[in-house]
Amino acid sequence: MTERLYETDAYVKEFDAVVTEQVEGGVVLDRTAFYPGGGGQPCDVGTLEAGGQTWTVNAVKKVDGRPVHFIAGDLPAAGTAVTGRLDWTRRHALMRTHTAMHILCGVVFRDYGAQVTGGNMDPLEGRMDFEFETMRAELVSAIEEAINAEVAAARPVRVRILPRAEAFAIPDLIRTKINLLPEGISEVRTVELVGLDLQADGGTHVANTREVGRVRITDYKSKGKINKRIYLEVRDRLGARLGGLPEPGP
Repeated sequence: MTERLYETDAYVKEFDAVVTEQVEGGVVLDRTAFYPGGGGQPCDVGTLEAGGQTWTVNAVKKVDGRPVHFIAGDLPAAGTAVTGRLDWTRRHALMRTHTAMHILCGVVFRDYGAQVTGGNMDPLEGRMDFEFETMRAELVSAIEEAINAEVAAARPVRVRILPRAEAFAIPDLIRTKINLLPEGISEVRTVELVGLDLQADGGTHVANTREVGRVRITDYKSKGKINKRIYLEVRDRLGARLGGLPEPGP
């Protein structure tokens, strides 16, 4: 089994590992900080290095439950000790975006009781679909204001891995219309924006909502009778991880 560093510490940028197996087009490592994608969050990219040689990791995907690091060209052999380095600018942008999406979800569920029907993201932008019968500019403006109030509230973001029974005892743990958690799993990873939102989630997040930066809702569309899509953008302004986090931009 690969030790999945991203599940417990999203701030690991560089790590040492050993190649355990070659698969078609990629390698499996004994430990990794590369997120393999899922839940609307794209996978990480970066490099593996060993003995003066560098391999570019173009994609990471789960294959038979294992994160596989896909590399163009020759692969490092099984048993090779490597150093993995993430494209940190891209990863941190995705962390900020993913947390912004949870703020949006938390605000909409708290204030309007609407469930999520879909979503996707790229670095610093994303979209999320909700069960709304109607949506208008005034509603969208109120949602944007509430999102940025939650950013400014500097809420801690906590990750826990819970036994299945304990996790499913949490009310409203699943915010999506369809439960996407695989059946039979023994543990559930949860992400909590303290005081706002608590969901089952496998992705990477910043440690505090203030680190997200200013959020703008750039558009909204009707995608069906009771399905409305909200597009958001995260302003490209980075801050420290915890202390000295910036005021949201204008």
